[in-house]
Amino acid sequence: MSAEAADREAATSSRPCTPPQTCWFEFLLEESLLEKHLRKPCPDPAPVQLIVQFLEQASKPSVNEQNQVQPPPDNKRNRILKLLALKVAAHLKWDLDILEKSLSVPVLNMLLNELLCISKVPPGTKHVDMDLATLPPTTAMAILLYNRWAIRTIVQSSFPVKQAKPGPPQLSVMNQMQQEKELTENILKVLKEQASDSILVLEAALKLDKDLYVHTMRTLDLLAMEPGMVNGETESSTAGLKIRTEEMQCQVCYDLGAAYFQQGSTNAAVYENAREKFFRTKELITEIGSLSLHCTIDEKRLAGYCQACDVLVPSSDSTSQQLTPYSQVHICLRSGNYQDVVKIFIEDNLTFSLPVQFRQSVLRELFQKAQQGNEALDEICFKVCACNTVRDILEGRTISVQFNQLFLRPNKEKIDFLLEVCSRSINLEKASDSLKGNMAAFLKNVCLGLEDLQYVFMISSHELFITLLKDEERKLLVDQMRKRSPRVNLCIKPVTSFYDIPASASVNIGQLEHQLILSVDPWRIRQILIELHGMTSERQFWTVSNKWEVPSVYSGVILGIKDNLTRDLVYILLAKGLHCSTVKDFSHAKQLFAACLELVTEFSPKLRQVMLNEMLLLDIHTHEAGTGQSGERPPSDLISRVRGYLEMRLPDIPLRQVIAEECVAFMLNWRENEYLTLQVPAFLLQSNPYVKLGQLLAATCKELPGPKESRRTAKDLWEVVVQICSVSSQHKRGNDGRVSLIKQRESTLGIMYRSELLSFIKKLREPLVLTIILSLFVKLHNVREDIVNDITAEHISIWPSSIPNLQSVDFEAVAITVKELVRYALSISPNNHSWLIIQADIYFATNQYSAALHYYLQAGAVCSDFFNKAVPPDVYTDQVIKRMIKCCSLLNCHTQVAILCQFLREIDYKTAFKSLQEQNSHDAMDSYYDYIWDVTILEYLTYLHHKRGETDKRQIAIKAIGQTELNASNPEEVLQLAAQRRKKKFLQAMAKLYF
Repeated sequence: MSAEAADREAATSSRPCTPPQTCWFEFLLEESLLEKHLRKPCPDPAPVQLIVQFLEQASKPSVNEQNQVQPPPDNKRNRILKLLALKVAAHLKWDLDILEKSLSVPVLNMLLNELLCISKVPPGTKHVDMDLATLPPTTAMAILLYNRWAIRTIVQSSFPVKQAKPGPPQLSVMNQMQQEKELTENILKVLKEQASDSILVLEAALKLDKDLYVHTMRTLDLLAMEPGMVNGETESSTAGLKIRTEEMQCQVCYDLGAAYFQQGSTNAAVYENAREKFFRTKELITEIGSLSLHCTIDEKRLAGYCQACDVLVPSSDSTSQQLTPYSQVHICLRSGNYQDVVKIFIEDNLTFSLPVQFRQSVLRELFQKAQQGNEALDEICFKVCACNTVRDILEGRTISVQFNQLFLRPNKEKIDFLLEVCSRSINLEKASDSLKGNMAAFLKNVCLGLEDLQYVFMISSHELFITLLKDEERKLLVDQMRKRSPRVNLCIKPVTSFYDIPASASVNIGQLEHQLILSVDPWRIRQILIELHGMTSERQFWTVSNKWEVPSVYSGVILGIKDNLTRDLVYILLAKGLHCSTVKDFSHAKQLFAACLELVTEFSPKLRQVMLNEMLLLDIHTHEAGTGQSGERPPSDLISRVRGYLEMRLPDIPLRQVIAEECVAFMLNWRENEYLTLQVPAFLLQSNPYVKLGQLLAATCKELPGPKESRRTAKDLWEVVVQICSVSSQHKRGNDGRVSLIKQRESTLGIMYRSELLSFIKKLREPLVLTIILSLFVKLHNVREDIVNDITAEHISIWPSSIPNLQSVDFEAVAITVKELVRYALSISPNNHSWLIIQADIYFATNQYSAALHYYLQAGAVCSDFFNKAVPPDVYTDQVIKRMIKCCSLLNCHTQVAILCQFLREIDYKTAFKSLQEQNSHDAMDSYYDYIWDVTILEYLTYLHHKRGETDKRQIAIKAIGQTELNASNPEEVLQLAAQRRKKKFLQAMAKLYF
């Protein structure tokens, strides 16, 4: 070792290992001691604290010379801080259980976004649009980690959280907590909007059959170096920490199962998906065994999920004998077979297999249904309560209050049933003395509580009673009963029973509030509110449930009602009606709205009009969800009411924007173009942006068949949409003197925001209107100067070909909108070949060639009866064929390229010959020769194989040439028929390959 090296080592070793507490992250940053710190047995600060501090420091805003707050600078220090945070997470092996437990949602969101960034996930590209199989393994794993965290966070947010007790109020701390809460809510809102995409990404991950790799501290260091120093190591299949396919699938299956289970509360059919995923998780855990290093599943929680799924979705091949008692009870409750529930409970009194808490929850559920007006359940409630009571006394617990209340008025049927339950709940031959003693004491106390000696005789003469009680005990009981005889006790004031004491007011109020939350019967709601207001005048009962939400434009008017009872009733009826409409329970929504309308008509014309508007929206939704789906036109009365709403000019009426939006969409969907074009009042076009947009769309539909010169409204519509997609911009001079352009997102110079336009379009179903909107956005997407691959669309020629100020248009937002619109349009009409071509062009433009081929082939299949007919030339244009050729070429399917070159109007021999010269082809090569009908290409193949000495392949090519139907002397019709037959077989083979 040299002297200089020795000096350096001595200097390094003399430095303190633990930095000062105030600047430890700076110490780690400057001294590169992170790994040494993390290797300590109990590092202080802990790794998760390091992540928080690194990211907080990296995201601190800066202040310029004019004291203006600026976003965090993208400098070397901040990049290193982010890298250090990623390295700490890599040290923790990206264990989401650890990260979620210790990091807040905003911090973990920032961390995973940095992981996506450093893993080279293209910004602005939806994960659902990316093919995981073709991505580098670390990139695919980063996408999986983010989407796993997304659905786990959504599921976690649905659980109730116990609020921590607040300490002494500190303004700065409270402000910080409020900011973090708002930030968390915003992130959750975005995650929930993207939940369906995240689930699709994870479902796609289950189809992967290769191991993945996650970044380690070493690979992150490599990424931080100069690109030339990495030598592609992070892109290879062996870089990073290996995650086996089974481990990855196990984690993904568990997270998907939890997501589906959470969705099952609103869509019971999804429970089947949850069951499948959880049981697959159990299988994978068995396969992996103790070898797993990276798969951490809470097996107790998994067992609970599986048990719940068995109850909610019993296996289809299960017989009633194989079902668990849980499943049997649940099936009986769903089918309304309550007598079988009683039988199961009686049998369980012998086995004690069902937990007492579960049995009590079943009784509570039956009580709730009985309180909602189902009087037939009163008898069932008593029977279930009697079964539970017998179970309680057998286990030595006290008799419940419910049993004593239900047994206040005994009759012969109740006594007979109680004796039957007691007899069937104990096996006298095998029962212990304590069980027999508990049962005997119970029967004895029941007798003492009865006033009618006839009922006492029924019990005392029963076989079970005689068996359990000795002669002396029976005689003593009879003496006690005689002493209670009315003849002896006429002058004695009866003692009030504990159970005869009425419940306190607070208990009654709580029960009534519970009924108020559950009820959807307007008259029952009114009766409950009258009772509640009779008990107390201090409460505002419209605040009982935080799920009762009324739009802010209405709440001010409703809460201004002076009479408390009327205010509560109007608010609750409207809130419950809106909720029923949201969950598509239109019959109850109509009852609630009708009752509310009748109530407000008496005192408020303003609220009367509000209710008429809401009932109009409800009728629109009812028709669209019912007969409208089969194409049946709405009644003329409904169309007239929609027109009346659009033309309404009543002052001071609170209006919801969504109603105008739905009305205009309704008119466009049912082709009321004449009204929107010619009969809409002029003032509406100025005051209502949706009416203006609807009028331009309707007029463009009408003018579409005409000459291009007459399409003035198309130009007007173009200008309106361009304004909506424009952003306000401002210039700023930097420190170096240069002027830069800063764009302000989500500002609008048009009649509405882009998000509002997208929301409106997603309410449209008319194919022509959707086609026009799609073609407009496609044309706007193609206008940008840096576009490489244009997207084609029907009617695209009606739009202007340039924009005066290109810099004002937010083309990134336009591209996202095009993708959203195509996805929505295909959900409405999956077999529209024009929209399928647009989807294919989008994938082609984003270099996703396999997906592009899928949609190009699907577009041809839907308009040719799966290629049994010729694909129309306006679908498979030369441009489409050339793009298919390029896709195959980039996928190294060179024989397919040569075959597709024949589909062009003029066969492209140059491209065909060049592709056939490629020897590294990923397709079936010579097995495709039967699909070639051009003799020149076949002759070239013969020459090529002869030159290479490939005798077998040369013989296949010669055999293909020798087919009589390809003889050049044949009539043109025969040659065309031969070509068409080969096109059909080739395209069908391609479809099977890419579908």
